[in-house]
Amino acid sequence: MKDCLIINPLDNVGIALRDLQAGEEITAGEQTVLIKGTILKGHKFALKDIAEHEDIIKYGFPIGHAREAVQKGEWVHTHNTKTNLGGVEEYSYNPNFTESPYQKGALTFKGFRRKDGKTGIRNELWIVPTVGCVNGVAELIIKQFKAEIGDIAPFESVHVLKHQYGCSQLGDDHINTRTILTNAVNHPNAGGVLVLGLGCENNSIGEFREALGEYDEDRVKFLLSQEVTDEVSEGVELLKEIYEQAKYDKREDVPLSELKIGLKCGGSDGFSGITANPLLGRLSDFLIAQGGTAVLTEVPEMFGAETILMERAENEEVFHKIVRLINEFKQYFMDHRQPIYENPSPGNKAGGITTLEDKSLGCTQKAGTAKVTDVLRYGETLKKAGLNLLSAPGNDLVASSALAAAGCQIVLFTTGRGTPFGTFVPTMKISTNTSVYEAKRHWIDFNAGRMLEDLSEEEILKELIDFLLEVASGRQLNNEKNDFRELAIFKTGVTL
Repeated sequence: MKDCLIINPLDNVGIALRDLQAGEEITAGEQTVLIKGTILKGHKFALKDIAEHEDIIKYGFPIGHAREAVQKGEWVHTHNTKTNLGGVEEYSYNPNFTESPYQKGALTFKGFRRKDGKTGIRNELWIVPTVGCVNGVAELIIKQFKAEIGDIAPFESVHVLKHQYGCSQLGDDHINTRTILTNAVNHPNAGGVLVLGLGCENNSIGEFREALGEYDEDRVKFLLSQEVTDEVSEGVELLKEIYEQAKYDKREDVPLSELKIGLKCGGSDGFSGITANPLLGRLSDFLIAQGGTAVLTEVPEMFGAETILMERAENEEVFHKIVRLINEFKQYFMDHRQPIYENPSPGNKAGGITTLEDKSLGCTQKAGTAKVTDVLRYGETLKKAGLNLLSAPGNDLVASSALAAAGCQIVLFTTGRGTPFGTFVPTMKISTNTSVYEAKRHWIDFNAGRMLEDLSEEEILKELIDFLLEVASGRQLNNEKNDFRELAIFKTGVTL
């Protein structure tokens, strides 16, 4: 295994592939570098003398500038690097497209066709509370339903999409809560849904039903807890009605073009932009070549890499949507008097990520090289195949929930530090390094760290495609086995 990696020929920093010690001489590309201090695995060191204020280049792009002169072989990190990011900016459309290296094939997976034409990769029974006050009631309904039914097949599982909102909210927060929840009710991974209300909440059943639009009355039922004597028994009876309608559900062959994947990273480290994220980028390009859909979110983690995405806008209308996406999110930070660059977490920094640009240039690798076909506001659902951008923050639970609510049947989540959580659709954890995979086999589903060890890019991509098809056809992920499922809704306003 090599001592270091140079990602792009333009880079003036290398990435340590193992812990490097002061006094070591290592080969970095065509040169020898004398290491000036301890460089931890995943961290950066200077490939040349870098002057004060000179840009630090990684991935071929600036990730900030030197606060002070940096000597060749010296550690490059937060102590001597500063972001270049500013506020709202003006941009121009300069399209730059890359031809896909992938051809359309005839791959299929086994999914569930819904009456509205959508395809689910799971057949689950959900209770969606309109307000957090009835989360406990929903749990009791499920417990009693399982006790009375026994075998819930063809449903694969039964869940409450618990949340703490639905009341004491106004304006955008109220709308966001209602929208995310109605999107969940309409999600194709749900073979049936009980919408459970309390009766006095802002997010009333009447408004909710109206916002829901057309729905399958055999598969979606409503219950107001305050209007019945025994809400648990009433809820169980409604679940039984849905269960009777679902008795003959079965998987069937579905073209890969029906698959919609969410792209997310969290607990990132210095290898995220080298292994797992580029691997997802290749998977995204492959899926899009089959007519499928990939969705990138975490808007703050586009800051510093946004022009790369703007150059890939398929037309000027999409370009202006990306500009609005970026600048509106920057304005959101500034309206709350927060710096836009304070995104990398302590864990990110410990793993070798220095600035937000560093994180963003690694994060956007997940989107591959395809054209951007559409940009969605928070709460909007997918309308176009191809690469979509979705407005949501970087927070893992909020962003993953937004991807699921937009219509993604699965979220592919890369991580260098490890994380156990899942959202309300299957959440595949892909490790950036072998160490976290071996330590957390009960969290991590796929190891992209082998890209630095024994597998070529083509070999590991094929493995990931095969694994994705298995998961889409019913193979459980660790978050499902552990029953780790969360729904988090973006909140920006006051609570009454």
